[in-house]
Amino acid sequence: MRRKLTMTALAAGTLLTIIPGTAHAAALKEVRATVETPALYDDEAGGDANADDPAIWVNPADRGASLVIGTAKNGGLRVYDLKGRERQAIDTPLAPGEDDAEGRFNNVDLVGDLVVVTDRGRDQLRFYRVDAKRGRLVDVTADDVPFAFNTTQAEVNEQRTAYGLGLFRDADGTIYAVVSRRSTPEVGLFKILVGRDKVSYRKVDTLVLPSTYTLPNRTTWSPCNDPGDGPQVEGTVVDPTTRIAYLAQEKIGLWRIPVWGGKFRGSAQSVERVKEFGIPATYDAEEEECIVDYSADPGFGGRIAADVEGLTIYQTGPLSGTLLVSSQGDSTFYTYDRLTNRPLGHLAIVAGKKIDGAEHCDGAAVVSTPLPGFPNGLLVVHDGEETPTDPERETTNFKFLDAGAVFNRR
Repeated sequence: MRRKLTMTALAAGTLLTIIPGTAHAAALKEVRATVETPALYDDEAGGDANADDPAIWVNPADRGASLVIGTAKNGGLRVYDLKGRERQAIDTPLAPGEDDAEGRFNNVDLVGDLVVVTDRGRDQLRFYRVDAKRGRLVDVTADDVPFAFNTTQAEVNEQRTAYGLGLFRDADGTIYAVVSRRSTPEVGLFKILVGRDKVSYRKVDTLVLPSTYTLPNRTTWSPCNDPGDGPQVEGTVVDPTTRIAYLAQEKIGLWRIPVWGGKFRGSAQSVERVKEFGIPATYDAEEEECIVDYSADPGFGGRIAADVEGLTIYQTGPLSGTLLVSSQGDSTFYTYDRLTNRPLGHLAIVAGKKIDGAEHCDGAAVVSTPLPGFPNGLLVVHDGEETPTDPERETTNFKFLDAGAVFNRR
C-alpha cells in the first residue's frame, strides 16, 4: 500500500512540504475532441514540424474569428481557426552561423494580443502581435533581443536554452514571463519591455529547483536523466489573479510559488510528485532511456506518471476554477481546485467516431469564454501520437474540446 503523503522531504537543504491528500484515487473520466488540426510530420518532407504547445487568442470584437496558435518546434508556429484549419505558418529564424543552432519554437503563451514564444534553438524569446483585422500574427521582436540564459553563441549551441513559458501581468500592468531552462532545474523571470513598435526583455530573477532529495526514509534520491542533464521544467502557467506560478518539473512533480514585483517569493512548494518519485532508476546507454525499478518503489510518489507536462487554468471566477495537468506517461490528465489545489478529477481524451484521442500530451491551453462550437469555452491539447500513424513518420497535431465536457459545466 502506498503511504499517505503527509510527510516532508528535505531537498537541497530546504524543507519542502508535500501537500497531503494528493494520492487518493479518482475514477477515470473519458472525454472526446470535436475538432483537430491537420497532422504535422517531423521529417524533411513535413518541414521538421512537431506540434508541442498551444495558446488561444479570443477576438474581443468577433469571437468566431478567434485563433489557436501552436508551436511546431523546427517547423515554427502554426495559426489555426476554430475549425482547426491552418491560417498561417511562421518559420523559425535561421541559424546565425553555419555551425550554429537554428531556431526551434518550443512553448507559446500570450497576454492580450501579444504572443510570446520560447526559441530553444536560439535561446531567445520572440514576440508577435495579433493583427485582428487580418487574423494573422506580425513579428514585433526587437532586432537586438539578448540570449535568455547564455552569454555566448557557443554556449547556446549546447542547448541549455529557453524552454517552458508562462506569461502574466503584474499589478502595475508590467508583463513578465516565467521561462524554464532546458536540461536544468533553473527557471528565470523576465520583464517584457514593450516599445512603440518592437518588444524585448530583461532577466530580473532566477529560481533553481532541487535536483537531489533526502527522502523520508533518509535515503538520497535524484531523478534519472540523460547523462549531463538535470531535471528540467517545461509546463508553466501563472494564475492571473493570485500570481501563483505553477511549474511542471518533468521527472519530479508539480510545484507552486508566488511571483510578483519582479521576484519569485519564498520557497517553491510541492503540489504533487510524480509516481516515480524516489524510485531507483538507471540510464541505459544502448536504449538511450532511463529504466525505472518499480519493484523498489519506497512509496513516496504521487499519481502523475512522468513526465508531468502541460499546465493550464480554467477560470470560472476571480478565484474559482480548475488547474489541469498533463500526466504524459500514461496519456491522462489530473485536475485540481484552482485556489486550494485540492485534487478533483482524472480524465483521458479518447478516440471518438471521427477523431482520435490525445496521447503523450506536452502542452495545453484553455479559455472559459464561450466560442462558436465551444459554448463552455475551449480546451486545446497537444496530441503526441496523431492517428492514423505512419510507422515511418512521427505525427502530431492539436485537439480541440468544449471545456464543459472536461470541467463539468454542462
